[in-house]
Amino acid sequence: MVVGLALTRDGLPVRSWVFPGNTVDATTVAQVKESLRGWQLGHAIFVGDAGMDSEANRHELAKGLGHDMLAMPMGRLTEVQPAVLSWPGRFRPVNDPLEVKAVTVGDGARQRRYIVCRNREEAERQRHRRQELLAELRQELDRLDPQAPAPTKRACELVASKRYGRYLARGPGGRLAINAAAGRRAERMDGKYVLWTNDETLTPEDVGLGYQAMRIIEAYFRRMKTTGLRIRPVYHWTAPRLVSHVRLCVLALLLERAAEIRAGDSWRNIRFVLEGLKAVRYRVQDTTIVQTTRLTPQATALLKKLQVPPPKRLLSVER
Repeated sequence: MVVGLALTRDGLPVRSWVFPGNTVDATTVAQVKESLRGWQLGHAIFVGDAGMDSEANRHELAKGLGHDMLAMPMGRLTEVQPAVLSWPGRFRPVNDPLEVKAVTVGDGARQRRYIVCRNREEAERQRHRRQELLAELRQELDRLDPQAPAPTKRACELVASKRYGRYLARGPGGRLAINAAAGRRAERMDGKYVLWTNDETLTPEDVGLGYQAMRIIEAYFRRMKTTGLRIRPVYHWTAPRLVSHVRLCVLALLLERAAEIRAGDSWRNIRFVLEGLKAVRYRVQDTTIVQTTRLTPQATALLKKLQVPPPKRLLSVER
């Protein structure tokens, strides 16, 4: 089955869809639009990653919603590299890691509007990974025999490698060396991605946040598959049971996100603090007593943020 989610700006899942497993992404647009008709939305925008960028997909999306926002494939779109990424001007901050810059390319009917986004946290991660990769590559180059009359098998493997090849160049005497220019080009791309939209009413900040929301949805799908929600494996065979299973998981996801917003912390940390709160049953002579464990200061503060009253110390006494 294919599962769809609709989120608010704060990341609260407010609607879910379940489609047959052989459903193509572009064919879901009209169905989603129809199901949202009664919500009295101003307008709906389809947000897609670089894999959705094609003329056929744009045509289908235009028929379904009319407005779309797509990530540009950085390697395939020749217009992005020289014109968009080199466009002068400062980035404008949107939130803590995200910055955006609007770029308009072309004139008249050929005019296209792009939004260049830069995630500072992702830029730092990419820079750190590249430094590690270049350190590994230097060690590989040091192991090569400088007296070899022809390129060795290992040298050919390094040049053909998708991991190392783009950072290699021929130095003096045909010996492999680090391509410093390639490293500088990669550094200029750190943390950046380019978005295109046909909706002129959206500000650059709206576009950046809209695409960021899609990443939140993808993170939620991973959470539903791998964490305590466990949307799979599914052992149901009838359509109503499958839909109910998904909606229960989405409801649990909604509760998790609502707790994260109130507490200002991740669900992982919230769960870690509250896992120590338990109900304990024990017997004293002929009496069975059920009481809760003592609240830690962290748990007390967290319950206050969640606006949840602390549980009673004594739950029941049975004789």
